[in-house]
Amino acid sequence: MQIDWGHFGHLQIGRARRPLMAFVVVLSYSRRVLVHFSLNARMDAFLQGHALAFAAWGGLARVALYDNLKSTVLERVGDAIRFNPELLAFASHYRYEPRPVAVARGNEKGRVERKIRFIRDSFFAAREFTDLDDLNAKARVWCEGQAGDLRWPEDTRMSVREAFGNERASLLTLPHADYPVHERLEVQVAKTPYVRFDLNDYSVPHKYV
Repeated sequence: MQIDWGHFGHLQIGRARRPLMAFVVVLSYSRRVLVHFSLNARMDAFLQGHALAFAAWGGLARVALYDNLKSTVLERVGDAIRFNPELLAFASHYRYEPRPVAVARGNEKGRVERKIRFIRDSFFAAREFTDLDDLNAKARVWCEGQAGDLRWPEDTRMSVREAFGNERASLLTLPHADYPVHERLEVQVAKTPYVRFDLNDYSVPHKYV
């Protein structure tokens, strides 16, 4: 499977202007795709995208190709790679191999890069949505519907959905327990019981004051 982020402009949330990021993962054989939008590209959103894809497919591939993102690689000297420990813990839980492509060789994961361009043109262009949840709900419908109806590049007599049906038995099975991928953000509370985040103030529950 091949994994990458795409940038899809910005959303206004209260007084804050947030980037709209799309986590995209493609199964290299069948071209089955999952896209999940978030307001950042932090590690929790990165891992959540993986978990959503694995749950939707009922399994996962044995190898995942990545760019040399900080979410994946902390340091690289030649072939020596120091992985992000959070990604290693996640990959160990699901028993797959994270594999960064060579530096400046994005063509090694061309399937997902082409899919991001296709998402821009076929799904996102002129798409109306009320909020992030609405956008992700429509993205799920698109992934299950139109994206699955596409002709499979290896044999145009088959659809992507049919190719995935052949591939599914070869996927790794999911572990019994889910990996925790909830959003985590450390904040400081001053004298007033409010937290400033993205130019917006949020009240602190009284039991924490």
